[in-house]
Amino acid sequence: MPESKSSESNPSKPNPGESEPRKSGSDDSKPSFNPEPWIRPNIRTLTPYHAARDDYHEGILLDANENSFGPAIPTDLPLHRYPDTRLNDLRQKWAGFRGIRMEQVFVGVGSDEAIDLLMRVFCEPGRDEIIITPPTYGMYKVAARINNVGVSEAELTKNFELNARAVLQRVNQHTKLIMLCSPNNPTANVLSQVEIERILKDFNRLVVVDEAYIDFSDSGSLCHLLDNYPNLVILQTLSKSFGMAAVRMGAALAHPKVIEWMMKVKAPYNVNQLTADAAMLAFDHVDKMREKVRNIITERNRLAAALAKHPDVETIFPSDANFLLVRMRGALEWYKRLADRGVIVRYRGDQLHCEDTLRITVGTTPENDQLISELYDSKNASDH
Repeated sequence: MPESKSSESNPSKPNPGESEPRKSGSDDSKPSFNPEPWIRPNIRTLTPYHAARDDYHEGILLDANENSFGPAIPTDLPLHRYPDTRLNDLRQKWAGFRGIRMEQVFVGVGSDEAIDLLMRVFCEPGRDEIIITPPTYGMYKVAARINNVGVSEAELTKNFELNARAVLQRVNQHTKLIMLCSPNNPTANVLSQVEIERILKDFNRLVVVDEAYIDFSDSGSLCHLLDNYPNLVILQTLSKSFGMAAVRMGAALAHPKVIEWMMKVKAPYNVNQLTADAAMLAFDHVDKMREKVRNIITERNRLAAALAKHPDVETIFPSDANFLLVRMRGALEWYKRLADRGVIVRYRGDQLHCEDTLRITVGTTPENDQLISELYDSKNASDH
């Protein structure tokens, strides 16, 4: 695996045959964006799986060896038919929600599928690497290891801020993806758009911004930057603000040419019809989602205020997500003590710059009341 260090062969400038990301206001005389030179050689020559159903959606369907007599369980749902492979109706709904075009939307089995596919499409196993910014979401490193892709780390500051210069200094000739999480997990803060744009301008490969928690933030999505930076990929999910974690539905939002390469590699039919239908329904109830988000933010503020009064709590970090990162004395013991009382939080003290911290999801009002009660009752009991 290549060493994770800077190199004179830095893709901050385009290599032959590659075009620079087009910026806002650029003229049309510049070469159009073409990610093909960035694609793994074996993927470039791949003939994707093609089904007759890609071309014909109606009629007497005898093409896919389905059970024409229907499912074995009592239901009126057409479960005997394979789902739509491209899910264009759902992609259009997601695009409308975010104010972009359908061609800029990939939908898959959670955003984790998009993370995996980006590495499979753009990173050569045993040769290439990604950059992550710890402390950050753990699946970036897991997906890289599974795909035999190297991982270079450009740490956030001790205040969990993104330093574009530090990230760009880690870039070398093998760097193919930069993975950013905003709002960040486990720290809950939004990363600076100015720093993100510095990276987008100076790194001539894909910059991936994971926006799983963006609807809990006042800062808003970076979707408005997609037409300015064709090397930007945004990850989103229905698991958080829409409250549909069981459905396993996520998206990558990017330049249409990036999306098409992801579509070529994804497994056919892997998003089941029940998931697709539930996701379609979600976008018919955006007002309900926003109401629940407002409720979560109200509870987040109330919970933070209550925790701030606890004698063992040292710091409650600002949150743009549906959770709080809390530094407290004896955090590991508190984690175990709460678990013994049936309140499960996440110990994050083993993460960079997160010593003695707990990550606490904002629950319902009764759940938060129970957490607060257990923290104070247990503290009082231990003091006697």
